[in-house]
Amino acid sequence: MTPRCSPPEYRPWHVVSFRDESDLDPEMTEPPSNELPGNEDALRDRLQGLLRGLASKRMVHHAIVAIERVDGSFRWAGSIGPATPGGPPMRADTPYFLASITKLHIATVVMKLSETGLIDLDEPMTAYLPGELTRGLHEIDGVDRSGSISVMNLLGHTSGLPDYLEELGHGGRSLVEEIVEDGDRAWDIDEVVRIVREELTPHFPPQAPEEDRPRARYSDTNYRLLVAVVEQVTGSPMHEVLEELIVRPLGLERTWLPGRSPRFGEAPEPAALWYRDRLLDIPIAMASFGDLYSTVDDTLRFLRALLRGEIVDEATSLATMRSRWTRFGFPRDRVALRTPGWPIEYGLGLMRFRFRLPRVRTPGGETPTLMGHSGSTGSWLFHCPQLDLLLTGTVDQATAGAVPFRFLPRLLRAVGHATV
Repeated sequence: MTPRCSPPEYRPWHVVSFRDESDLDPEMTEPPSNELPGNEDALRDRLQGLLRGLASKRMVHHAIVAIERVDGSFRWAGSIGPATPGGPPMRADTPYFLASITKLHIATVVMKLSETGLIDLDEPMTAYLPGELTRGLHEIDGVDRSGSISVMNLLGHTSGLPDYLEELGHGGRSLVEEIVEDGDRAWDIDEVVRIVREELTPHFPPQAPEEDRPRARYSDTNYRLLVAVVEQVTGSPMHEVLEELIVRPLGLERTWLPGRSPRFGEAPEPAALWYRDRLLDIPIAMASFGDLYSTVDDTLRFLRALLRGEIVDEATSLATMRSRWTRFGFPRDRVALRTPGWPIEYGLGLMRFRFRLPRVRTPGGETPTLMGHSGSTGSWLFHCPQLDLLLTGTVDQATAGAVPFRFLPRLLRAVGHATV
């Protein structure tokens, strides 16, 4: 009998205080300074040092980091470590698994379809999905509230639905744990709905738009249902919708859904994904997650286009995505520790994270903010509006969900605009 592995040891997403100086890179403990490096070479050397420090962390097998100004006046990308065990080194054009950064792509598609009138954000999901998918999906105290879950609730994680991937089912394990312990497997939307309906319990009623303090809890279930809505209203599979609305118009030649859409043009093999010191060779599950592979170039191009109103209307759709921020609650259970939580806020497909530390300031005195999305594999894609910087990268480690929120302040400091 094969012994069971220990459960995934996700580092809590809410641990972002930097109170433990041993967690900082040695070169980052000198007194703060707002001065820019003397020249661009010095800045690049400092960024390379930060990359080496990131790669030296326990269970980080490789890393890739890119930072650039939106106006293109500065750009730096660096990579370190082998892309696959014994394989070629990571490069700036190596594709990697985006994990939940894909939620930003899905939300963008939904907003684009709302502009064309195919989706109304205020409509319940039951207006678009068949009853066999939605009936009894959100039941508390014998009351089925599934018909009260709006598209907006799904986008903002205010539905109260449990997370089909992370929460413990009847067997005492989550779907993620089953994959880690038992190996590769597939699932579809019908299996997602079955798990939620039969094995899990909603956390709170769907939150109404007029709530003074709406509750939010991160749940992958919300975005699986959004994908189902997109496919229902377009009559096309999600990979075709992504290609039509985002991939082809932006020329994202190395962005694709694993197992569903081909890579356009030649590209290196994707970087490996790790669970601690163990390679996660799970191609069937990777296809079932519904998350993209991409590169630093493609992710930066996508985010820049989104910010400039080149995909959705900046004054309406993008403004709506950034107008409804709800802070996740402080984690009170094991599952909440493994998913994004306090002090992260969520809009519609967008995370917002503010550095609430006395020594983190821009030259003008503002508190720098990151808006974008991260993933449970230590991946990130963010815009810092105060500095007009784009930041992206990954460590491809399934236990590294908190890494972006601990590492990115150092990148901001490295360019001489923010201090830690």
